[in-house]
Amino acid sequence: MRIGDITLEHGIFLAPMAGVSDLPFRLLCREQGCEMAVTEMVSAKAIWYNRPLRTALEQMSEDGPFPFGDRGTTELLRTVPEDRPLSLQLFGSDPEICGEIAALLEKGPWACIDFNMGCPVPKVVNNYEGSRLMTDPELAGQVIRAMTKRVRKPVTVKIRAGFDKAHVNAPEFAKVLEDAGAAAIAVHGRTRDQYYSGTADREVIRRVKEAVSVPVIGNGDIRTAQDAVSMMEETGCDGIMVGRGAEGNPWLFREIRSFLAGGTVPERPSAEEKKEMMLRHLSMQIAQDGEHMGILRMRSHFAWYLHGIPNAAAVRNRVNTASGREELEVILTDALKC
Repeated sequence: MRIGDITLEHGIFLAPMAGVSDLPFRLLCREQGCEMAVTEMVSAKAIWYNRPLRTALEQMSEDGPFPFGDRGTTELLRTVPEDRPLSLQLFGSDPEICGEIAALLEKGPWACIDFNMGCPVPKVVNNYEGSRLMTDPELAGQVIRAMTKRVRKPVTVKIRAGFDKAHVNAPEFAKVLEDAGAAAIAVHGRTRDQYYSGTADREVIRRVKEAVSVPVIGNGDIRTAQDAVSMMEETGCDGIMVGRGAEGNPWLFREIRSFLAGGTVPERPSAEEKKEMMLRHLSMQIAQDGEHMGILRMRSHFAWYLHGIPNAAAVRNRVNTASGREELEVILTDALKC
């Protein structure tokens, strides 16, 4: 599939997930076959009102290092050359601010700029951002048009089926976005009211695909390689976006890639392979965040990695009370019998 001048062999994406899809996790997923990743969502307003950050971003080049620090919003922007192609996801609701920040970020290392119109979190929705924009197609179109008029890189959008069951408007909404210049649209087949419960509606994704001519990326309930293929077959979507199915399971990308390429699925990772992945992830997280914060941030990842192993609850308790890296390594080695 193609988005602007970006060509992807199979169209396999890692979804933007707050607190999950940071740089270390993206790199591990890429090693396993993820073709394109999206950053955790970044507030356009947070950049707009941060004068030192805006000044630093004005000095940024596509190939050079970031000229700013590593806290708050800037942390979400962190990337390296191996993290390519990468889409930067913004959220907001003010067309002027969103257009200005998109233009500011365009010269950075991101292949395209994505815009979030699907986040269900109350503090985002109550600020008239995220999935709330699906209740106001006119404003949503103004935001995307303000961005596409200011940048040459592709502007893509992530949406949901609708805001609630009474307003499943994704096909019509997607057409508004396409008319405003969106280069691709990712659709999570749940309404905002569903959050992540129930089952993703593939029928609405199919209807979005029929409504627009730009690439459509199907998202929701992709937990196996077979799920990815059936999503494409049932909806006609051009690519698939993996979210929670990748938590603790970056190997899912190699399985999807293999199945799409030749119809076979590699064996699931051995205990040794799983242990090595967990320890590498821990090492990368500590290198980025320091030992204390790195270990804290890995607790959720460890819980996902450990799902399904014998005595998982007891192991998670030990992991969550471990005092340092060396103790964690002992716990994981013992738990996985390596």
